[in-house]
Amino acid sequence: MADPGTLLRRAASATARGARSFGVLDRIRIGLLALGLLFVATGLLPAADARASLDRIAPLLLFLFAVIVLAELTKEAGVFDAIAQRMARVGRGDYAALFLLCVAFAAVNTVFLNLDTTAVLLTPVMLALAASARVAPLPLAMTTVWLANTASLLLPVSNLTNLLAADRVALQTGAFAARMWAPQLAVLAVTMALLWAFFWRRGMRGADRYDPPPPAPVRDRVLFSATGLACLFFIAAILAGVHNGLQLGVVTAAAALIAVAAFAVRDRSALRPALIPWQLMVFVTALFLVVPTLERYGLDDAMRSLVGTDDGLGGALRAAFAGGGLANVLNNLPAYVAGESAVPAGNRDQLLALLIGTNVGPVITPWGSLATLLWFEWCRRWDVKVPIGKFLLTGTALAVLGTAASVGALLLTG
Repeated sequence: MADPGTLLRRAASATARGARSFGVLDRIRIGLLALGLLFVATGLLPAADARASLDRIAPLLLFLFAVIVLAELTKEAGVFDAIAQRMARVGRGDYAALFLLCVAFAAVNTVFLNLDTTAVLLTPVMLALAASARVAPLPLAMTTVWLANTASLLLPVSNLTNLLAADRVALQTGAFAARMWAPQLAVLAVTMALLWAFFWRRGMRGADRYDPPPPAPVRDRVLFSATGLACLFFIAAILAGVHNGLQLGVVTAAAALIAVAAFAVRDRSALRPALIPWQLMVFVTALFLVVPTLERYGLDDAMRSLVGTDDGLGGALRAAFAGGGLANVLNNLPAYVAGESAVPAGNRDQLLALLIGTNVGPVITPWGSLATLLWFEWCRRWDVKVPIGKFLLTGTALAVLGTAASVGALLLTG
């Protein structure tokens, strides 16, 4: 047995390796959690408020934990690879066809399921598609994350902020879609144009055509079927109207348990600690300690001064860009909640413009929306390098142009 000094040196070496393995985003997450705990310890955020905030996000943390485990095991079973290979063969080597196929797939998935489902389930499909067709992964990855955010305007179920807004303005699903179809089409057009210009055109992707991959055999039919059925169960629950936080967390956990049970029987080596998405759980916990503190000390007042009370073009643009800006600083959900309290009760167009800003705008920073966080988690797990500088600059272009186009369409069709 090694002496205590040797054990200490080994532990120190392992700790140092772990510290070096932390990326910039990991350090931000941990630092933000430390800041939130400091607020509680110093009384800037009362313990009762902190407890209420954490109780509120407990179902969300359950959802995050379960959905990452489900998606990771589904990927391990080869389900995403099979879907990706089919998409690549349908495209027949033509990049324009593949682009339209990926855009349609991501947009439809976001509209009818929600943006977080797109980030969780579609990102690995796109990355598997890039690997199987031997094409650059970044264009496909960026298609997923941008459309997960910008295609989330049409239906209340497309985004949690939509559910909050639909309740505030008393619009049911059909009426909500009738009001938001024009903003949705406008931002989709902007998103497609910028995706092609920044990531998909010949100079960016590096090839004229790609080679469709041949069909690949499934390694384990039992695992493939079990995880595929677990995903279908998850999607069916969303389509059936399960959107309440606790219900969604329980349903997702049940789907993940199906996948875990199948792997426990067929391949226990896949059930490893790396499945646990600790980075996301740390960040979300930190977010709901820091943001309530900021609300206590001036955030609400600042939003009122930024948003104003005008329900015309000026007020709509102010609300939209204030919401989008705050979403990129904090996160889109607390940004919408803070902005909603600042919009006068009768200003429907201004409230919907705020919604546009908090849905379309948070494509600049990695923490702007939960969908973007989930997307970054998948890119990390697939070793896809995302150039942060380009991500910020292109995201800024999309946020500004997409928000302006959507707000214009909202007012023109009002």
